[in-house]
Amino acid sequence: MKLDGQRESDHVEDRRRGLGAKGSIGIGTIVIALVAWYFGIDPQTVLDAAQVAAPPESRQPAPADAPRDEHSLFVSRVLASTEDAWDGIFREGGAEYRRPGLVLFTGSTPSACGTGQAAMGPFYCPGDEKVYIDLSFYRDLRDRFRAPGDFAQAYVIAHEVGHHVQKLLGVSAKVDALRKRASEAEFNRASVRLELQADCFAGVWAHRAQREKGLLEPGDLEEGLGAAAAIGDDRLQRQSGGAVVPDSFTHGSSSQRVRWFRTGFDAGSLKACDTFAARDL
Repeated sequence: MKLDGQRESDHVEDRRRGLGAKGSIGIGTIVIALVAWYFGIDPQTVLDAAQVAAPPESRQPAPADAPRDEHSLFVSRVLASTEDAWDGIFREGGAEYRRPGLVLFTGSTPSACGTGQAAMGPFYCPGDEKVYIDLSFYRDLRDRFRAPGDFAQAYVIAHEVGHHVQKLLGVSAKVDALRKRASEAEFNRASVRLELQADCFAGVWAHRAQREKGLLEPGDLEEGLGAAAAIGDDRLQRQSGGAVVPDSFTHGSSSQRVRWFRTGFDAGSLKACDTFAARDL
């Protein structure tokens, strides 16, 4: 991707630089954690609870003048490109886009949706309208899922931002409402459509980023499609050594994820991303 010279987002919160960036943990909490360890309780449980309970004002991002690495710069510029794209799309529709935050963390971190863990992979929390990502996922994307490249990494961010767009449009709330009255299989099918729409929205972002700023380089689109295929439910189930069970899918198959990302990229419009009306996914 051609990101050199592109602006950075003001909505990135870096919690990777020590406990002070996550929340205030006093000496009393540390003592309790040590006592918990003595009695055979994982002290990390106490530390995580203390961070979740910390008041918002104690969970400050790293100082603006803190040294930044190439990874944080990359994430910040990708997030800025999604802001520019969705600002324009919402403005064209007569609405205002509310920009999400993005939190960089290592290991675990508190969120309005509970404690985020690196093992969960990147996720969007509608409660605080923030995307959370432990950058070790990018290593997994390259090594475990065989989906290398900077555009593959950007696709991951754009997909999670797609979930934010779904919240703003009211789509997420409708799917969440199904949880109480639908069977597990029915809810899974709705979840698949939700995830595929987020893939399509990621494609819409890529379309805008290329059309308006020329950010894509040769091979970038293939990297994005490769990442979409790499994290399809069927491929993940095969990698885990289990059987492929379509009724248990929550994100869609590799071919479905590729198709909807490509649909968004080719069309560049929200109308093309109505996965809920599509008869064939």
